Amino acid sequence: MENYWLDTNEYPFSSKFFDINGVRLHYIDEGQGPILLFVHGTPSWSFDFRHIIKKLSSHFRCVAIDHIGFGLSDKPERYDYATRMHSATLEQFIVTQKLQNITLVVHDFGGPIGLHVAMRHPALFSRFIIFNSWLWSSQNDPEFIKMSKILKSPLLPFLYRYLNFSPRFILPRSFGEHQLPAQTLRQYTQPFGKPSQRNGALAFAKSLLNDQDWFGELWSRKANIAAKPTLLIWGMKDPVIKPYQLDKFLSGFPNAQVLRLETCGHFPQEEQPQQVVEAMKKFLS
Repeated sequence: MENYWLDTNEYPFSSKFFDINGVRLHYIDEGQGPILLFVHGTPSWSFDFRHIIKKLSSHFRCVAIDHIGFGLSDKPERYDYATRMHSATLEQFIVTQKLQNITLVVHDFGGPIGLHVAMRHPALFSRFIIFNSWLWSSQNDPEFIKMSKILKSPLLPFLYRYLNFSPRFILPRSFGEHQLPAQTLRQYTQPFGKPSQRNGALAFAKSLLNDQDWFGELWSRKANIAAKPTLLIWGMKDPVIKPYQLDKFLSGFPNAQVLRLETCGHFPQEEQPQQVVEAMKKFLS
């Protein structure tokens, strides 16, 4: 039985599919009103926005995708899982679905993926809500230089493919003071049930090594979106994306306001959903 592991109490949404490049992109489309478009990072999927969607779909049309290789989308063993490919897929989804006046909600890799589309179609986007993410090159960042030694390890593909390393080990350790319950962690590990389904997560790890020049280009091209109203929601105990990276966003997005969550790690929407929802309601009103 496909997706036997899915907790439909936690994720009570109707699945929809968008055909692209011979594969199926899974998404949900809940509620009516102005559009909130959710774009996740790694190793997550639309599940991590569920608390927000349950609360806000009474007043907003909440659209959340799963990148190819993640969540309930197809996970072909051989596919171009490059970050830029995910961005091109998102762009085609937005244009084909005729989405406009979008509030873009992004987290982690969803930042460069989604904000790149916004730079290409600024008229379609009205506002941004950004959870712990980035939009620049980190290649001279001492923290990244340390991490890149791990990313270059020949063991990395083995860890990702055979130990399901990203959701099983990295994800729970990226939380702050709010631990992830075992039954919830299962919703993040089970989409990658087989080694052949784990290439999407591995590709994002490789992207950190290979795409720094592209991330740098995005920061230099942000002028046509930087003035849009922006809400930055930041877990201040994130072990990977640190508070100084929040300051970098604030330096480049002059119309931004910020919610700092002092006890929260990398997943504010999972760790402190009530505070997140209240901040989003205030910003969106």
